[in-house]
Amino acid sequence: MKISYHGHSVVKIVSNGKTIIVDPFITGNSLTDLKASEEKVDVILLTHGHGDHVGDTVELAKRNSSIVVAPNELAVYLSWQGVNTHPMHIGGAHQFDFGKVKYTHAFHGSSFVKEDTKEIIYTGMPGGILFTAEGKTIYHAGDTGLFSDMKLIGELNDIDVAFLPIGDNFTMGPDDALIAAEWLKAKIVVPIHYNTFPIIEQDPYVFVSKLTSSDGKALVPGEVIEL
Repeated sequence: MKISYHGHSVVKIVSNGKTIIVDPFITGNSLTDLKASEEKVDVILLTHGHGDHVGDTVELAKRNSSIVVAPNELAVYLSWQGVNTHPMHIGGAHQFDFGKVKYTHAFHGSSFVKEDTKEIIYTGMPGGILFTAEGKTIYHAGDTGLFSDMKLIGELNDIDVAFLPIGDNFTMGPDDALIAAEWLKAKIVVPIHYNTFPIIEQDPYVFVSKLTSSDGKALVPGEVIEL
């Protein structure tokens, strides 16, 4: 299994002959090394409906005939855009041919904002994602604040890599993410959701230097972890 980070919250997983991308915010992401027009993906996993996470989903899914796995309301909305979707919800798991997906809690919002008409379209509950394949488990926390059930997630799952937001303001900041890392007990912790915008600027190297229960890796866009 190969796992790579691509700026903001974009994570790519290559497993079982499939390419899976989480929260493909590529266009407009100044930190990514990817080009949406060149990406070939089989599966898109979405944590919630904000534009900096859904990103290029519709274009990627249509061009690649990808399946989009997302929380129910978001999946329904995207299906109306002509995308092949698989709806899920918090606490639910499903075994796909490419791996097992389970949605966890995330404490955040989830919506599309239409600036031209001043509308906000609700896209259901936000979530985190537990992805299991090849005997390995990856946890992508999505956008979230710290919550005590992360202890339970850590107790119930042998997590190999956890992707945790550290940007603060919209999500956990570094101090809360350190607590989350202690609770999750992942073998490797990778910070995400930072430095894309001025209001979420953080130093990921300082964060990983403070981790005590996990090996921390501040990945540059495009860097790969092999499990």
